[in-house]
Amino acid sequence: MRSIWNGAISFGLVSIPIKLVNATESHSISFRQIHLDDGGRIRYRKFCELEDREVTTGEIGKAYEDGDGSLIPVTDEDLASLPIPTARTIEIVAFVPADRIDPLQMDTAYYLSANGVPAAKPYILLREALKRSRKVAIAKFALRGRERLGMLRVVDDVIAMHGLLWPDEIRGTDEVAPDANVTVRDQELDLADALMDTLGEVDLTDLHDDYRDAVEELIAAKASGEQAPAAPAGEKAGGKVLDLMAALEKSVRAAKESRGEETDGATGAKTGERTGGKAEETGGTAEVTPLPARGSARTAPKSVGGKKSTSTAKKTAAKKTATKKTTAKASSGTTARTATKSTAQGTTKGAAKKTAAKKNTATAKKTTPRKRASA
Repeated sequence: MRSIWNGAISFGLVSIPIKLVNATESHSISFRQIHLDDGGRIRYRKFCELEDREVTTGEIGKAYEDGDGSLIPVTDEDLASLPIPTARTIEIVAFVPADRIDPLQMDTAYYLSANGVPAAKPYILLREALKRSRKVAIAKFALRGRERLGMLRVVDDVIAMHGLLWPDEIRGTDEVAPDANVTVRDQELDLADALMDTLGEVDLTDLHDDYRDAVEELIAAKASGEQAPAAPAGEKAGGKVLDLMAALEKSVRAAKESRGEETDGATGAKTGERTGGKAEETGGTAEVTPLPARGSARTAPKSVGGKKSTSTAKKTAAKKTATKKTTAKASSGTTARTATKSTAQGTTKGAAKKTAAKKNTATAKKTTPRKRASA
């Protein structure tokens, strides 16, 4: 690995000569710009405005542009002679717990390598001190023309340094957070927790850049004159999610199926109850059948033959108010006792009362529905 910066770690009165090495590398595929008409390379050339000629890298320096447009030359020697202690030193200023560092501040990562044999012992001393304290070191250093913050921690047997953004470089979240007044129910949180548990954990070393592989296959096919591989047919991204509970439930089932786990219809039935529908289990999969909309046409009840109602039934029918008329339309054909309980419990349990009505068929046959009073 090629070092990009040489200096020292200042640890109190201890100075540790080190080399700074990039800890990461990019594997992304880079492209060149070409002229579409003839395929020629597009290149950028650096010209001097005063002499109107191309200049080499060795002839190029840096300057600061003032407010009036004038340029003030600044050399590397000028920057190296600045009276700051971090010009060639990584100065440790504090040791803090690792959870005190906001991941938003993390920037480029570097490895710090001991520069020479005399640097080995103080290097190992700092490394073991960081391990035993279970803390990270906060440091200041200068790199590429500016002073920066850094966080030193131990990775395997090496001291790594993460560049940190200054606190005033982190933007606030006020303009990003949703301003809608939304209430999340406990049932939705329970399903979200179930989905998180089903997805489980993952070993980051198992993750792979599938996009890069696809680009490499595309380039290889074009280079050999073959047809480029077609994209696999998949489900189109849906539009607006109308039922969040149903979407969460479907996600849980899909995650379980992908892991080879058995799914049950119980959760789907609960979803049907919450959405005001009737859940029917078919083959272990829950399907939600919505109830008819209020005011829509319902199936006419079958007429029940038999003797006239007794005097007791008439007294009971007389006590019923105008609200019984609505209930009678929804649950006609049931006994007077079943109709009274249906009114108290609400129309949402009408489906359950039908089962009870079937069990009392014998009683129902002896009872005639109350005659509607003549106008």
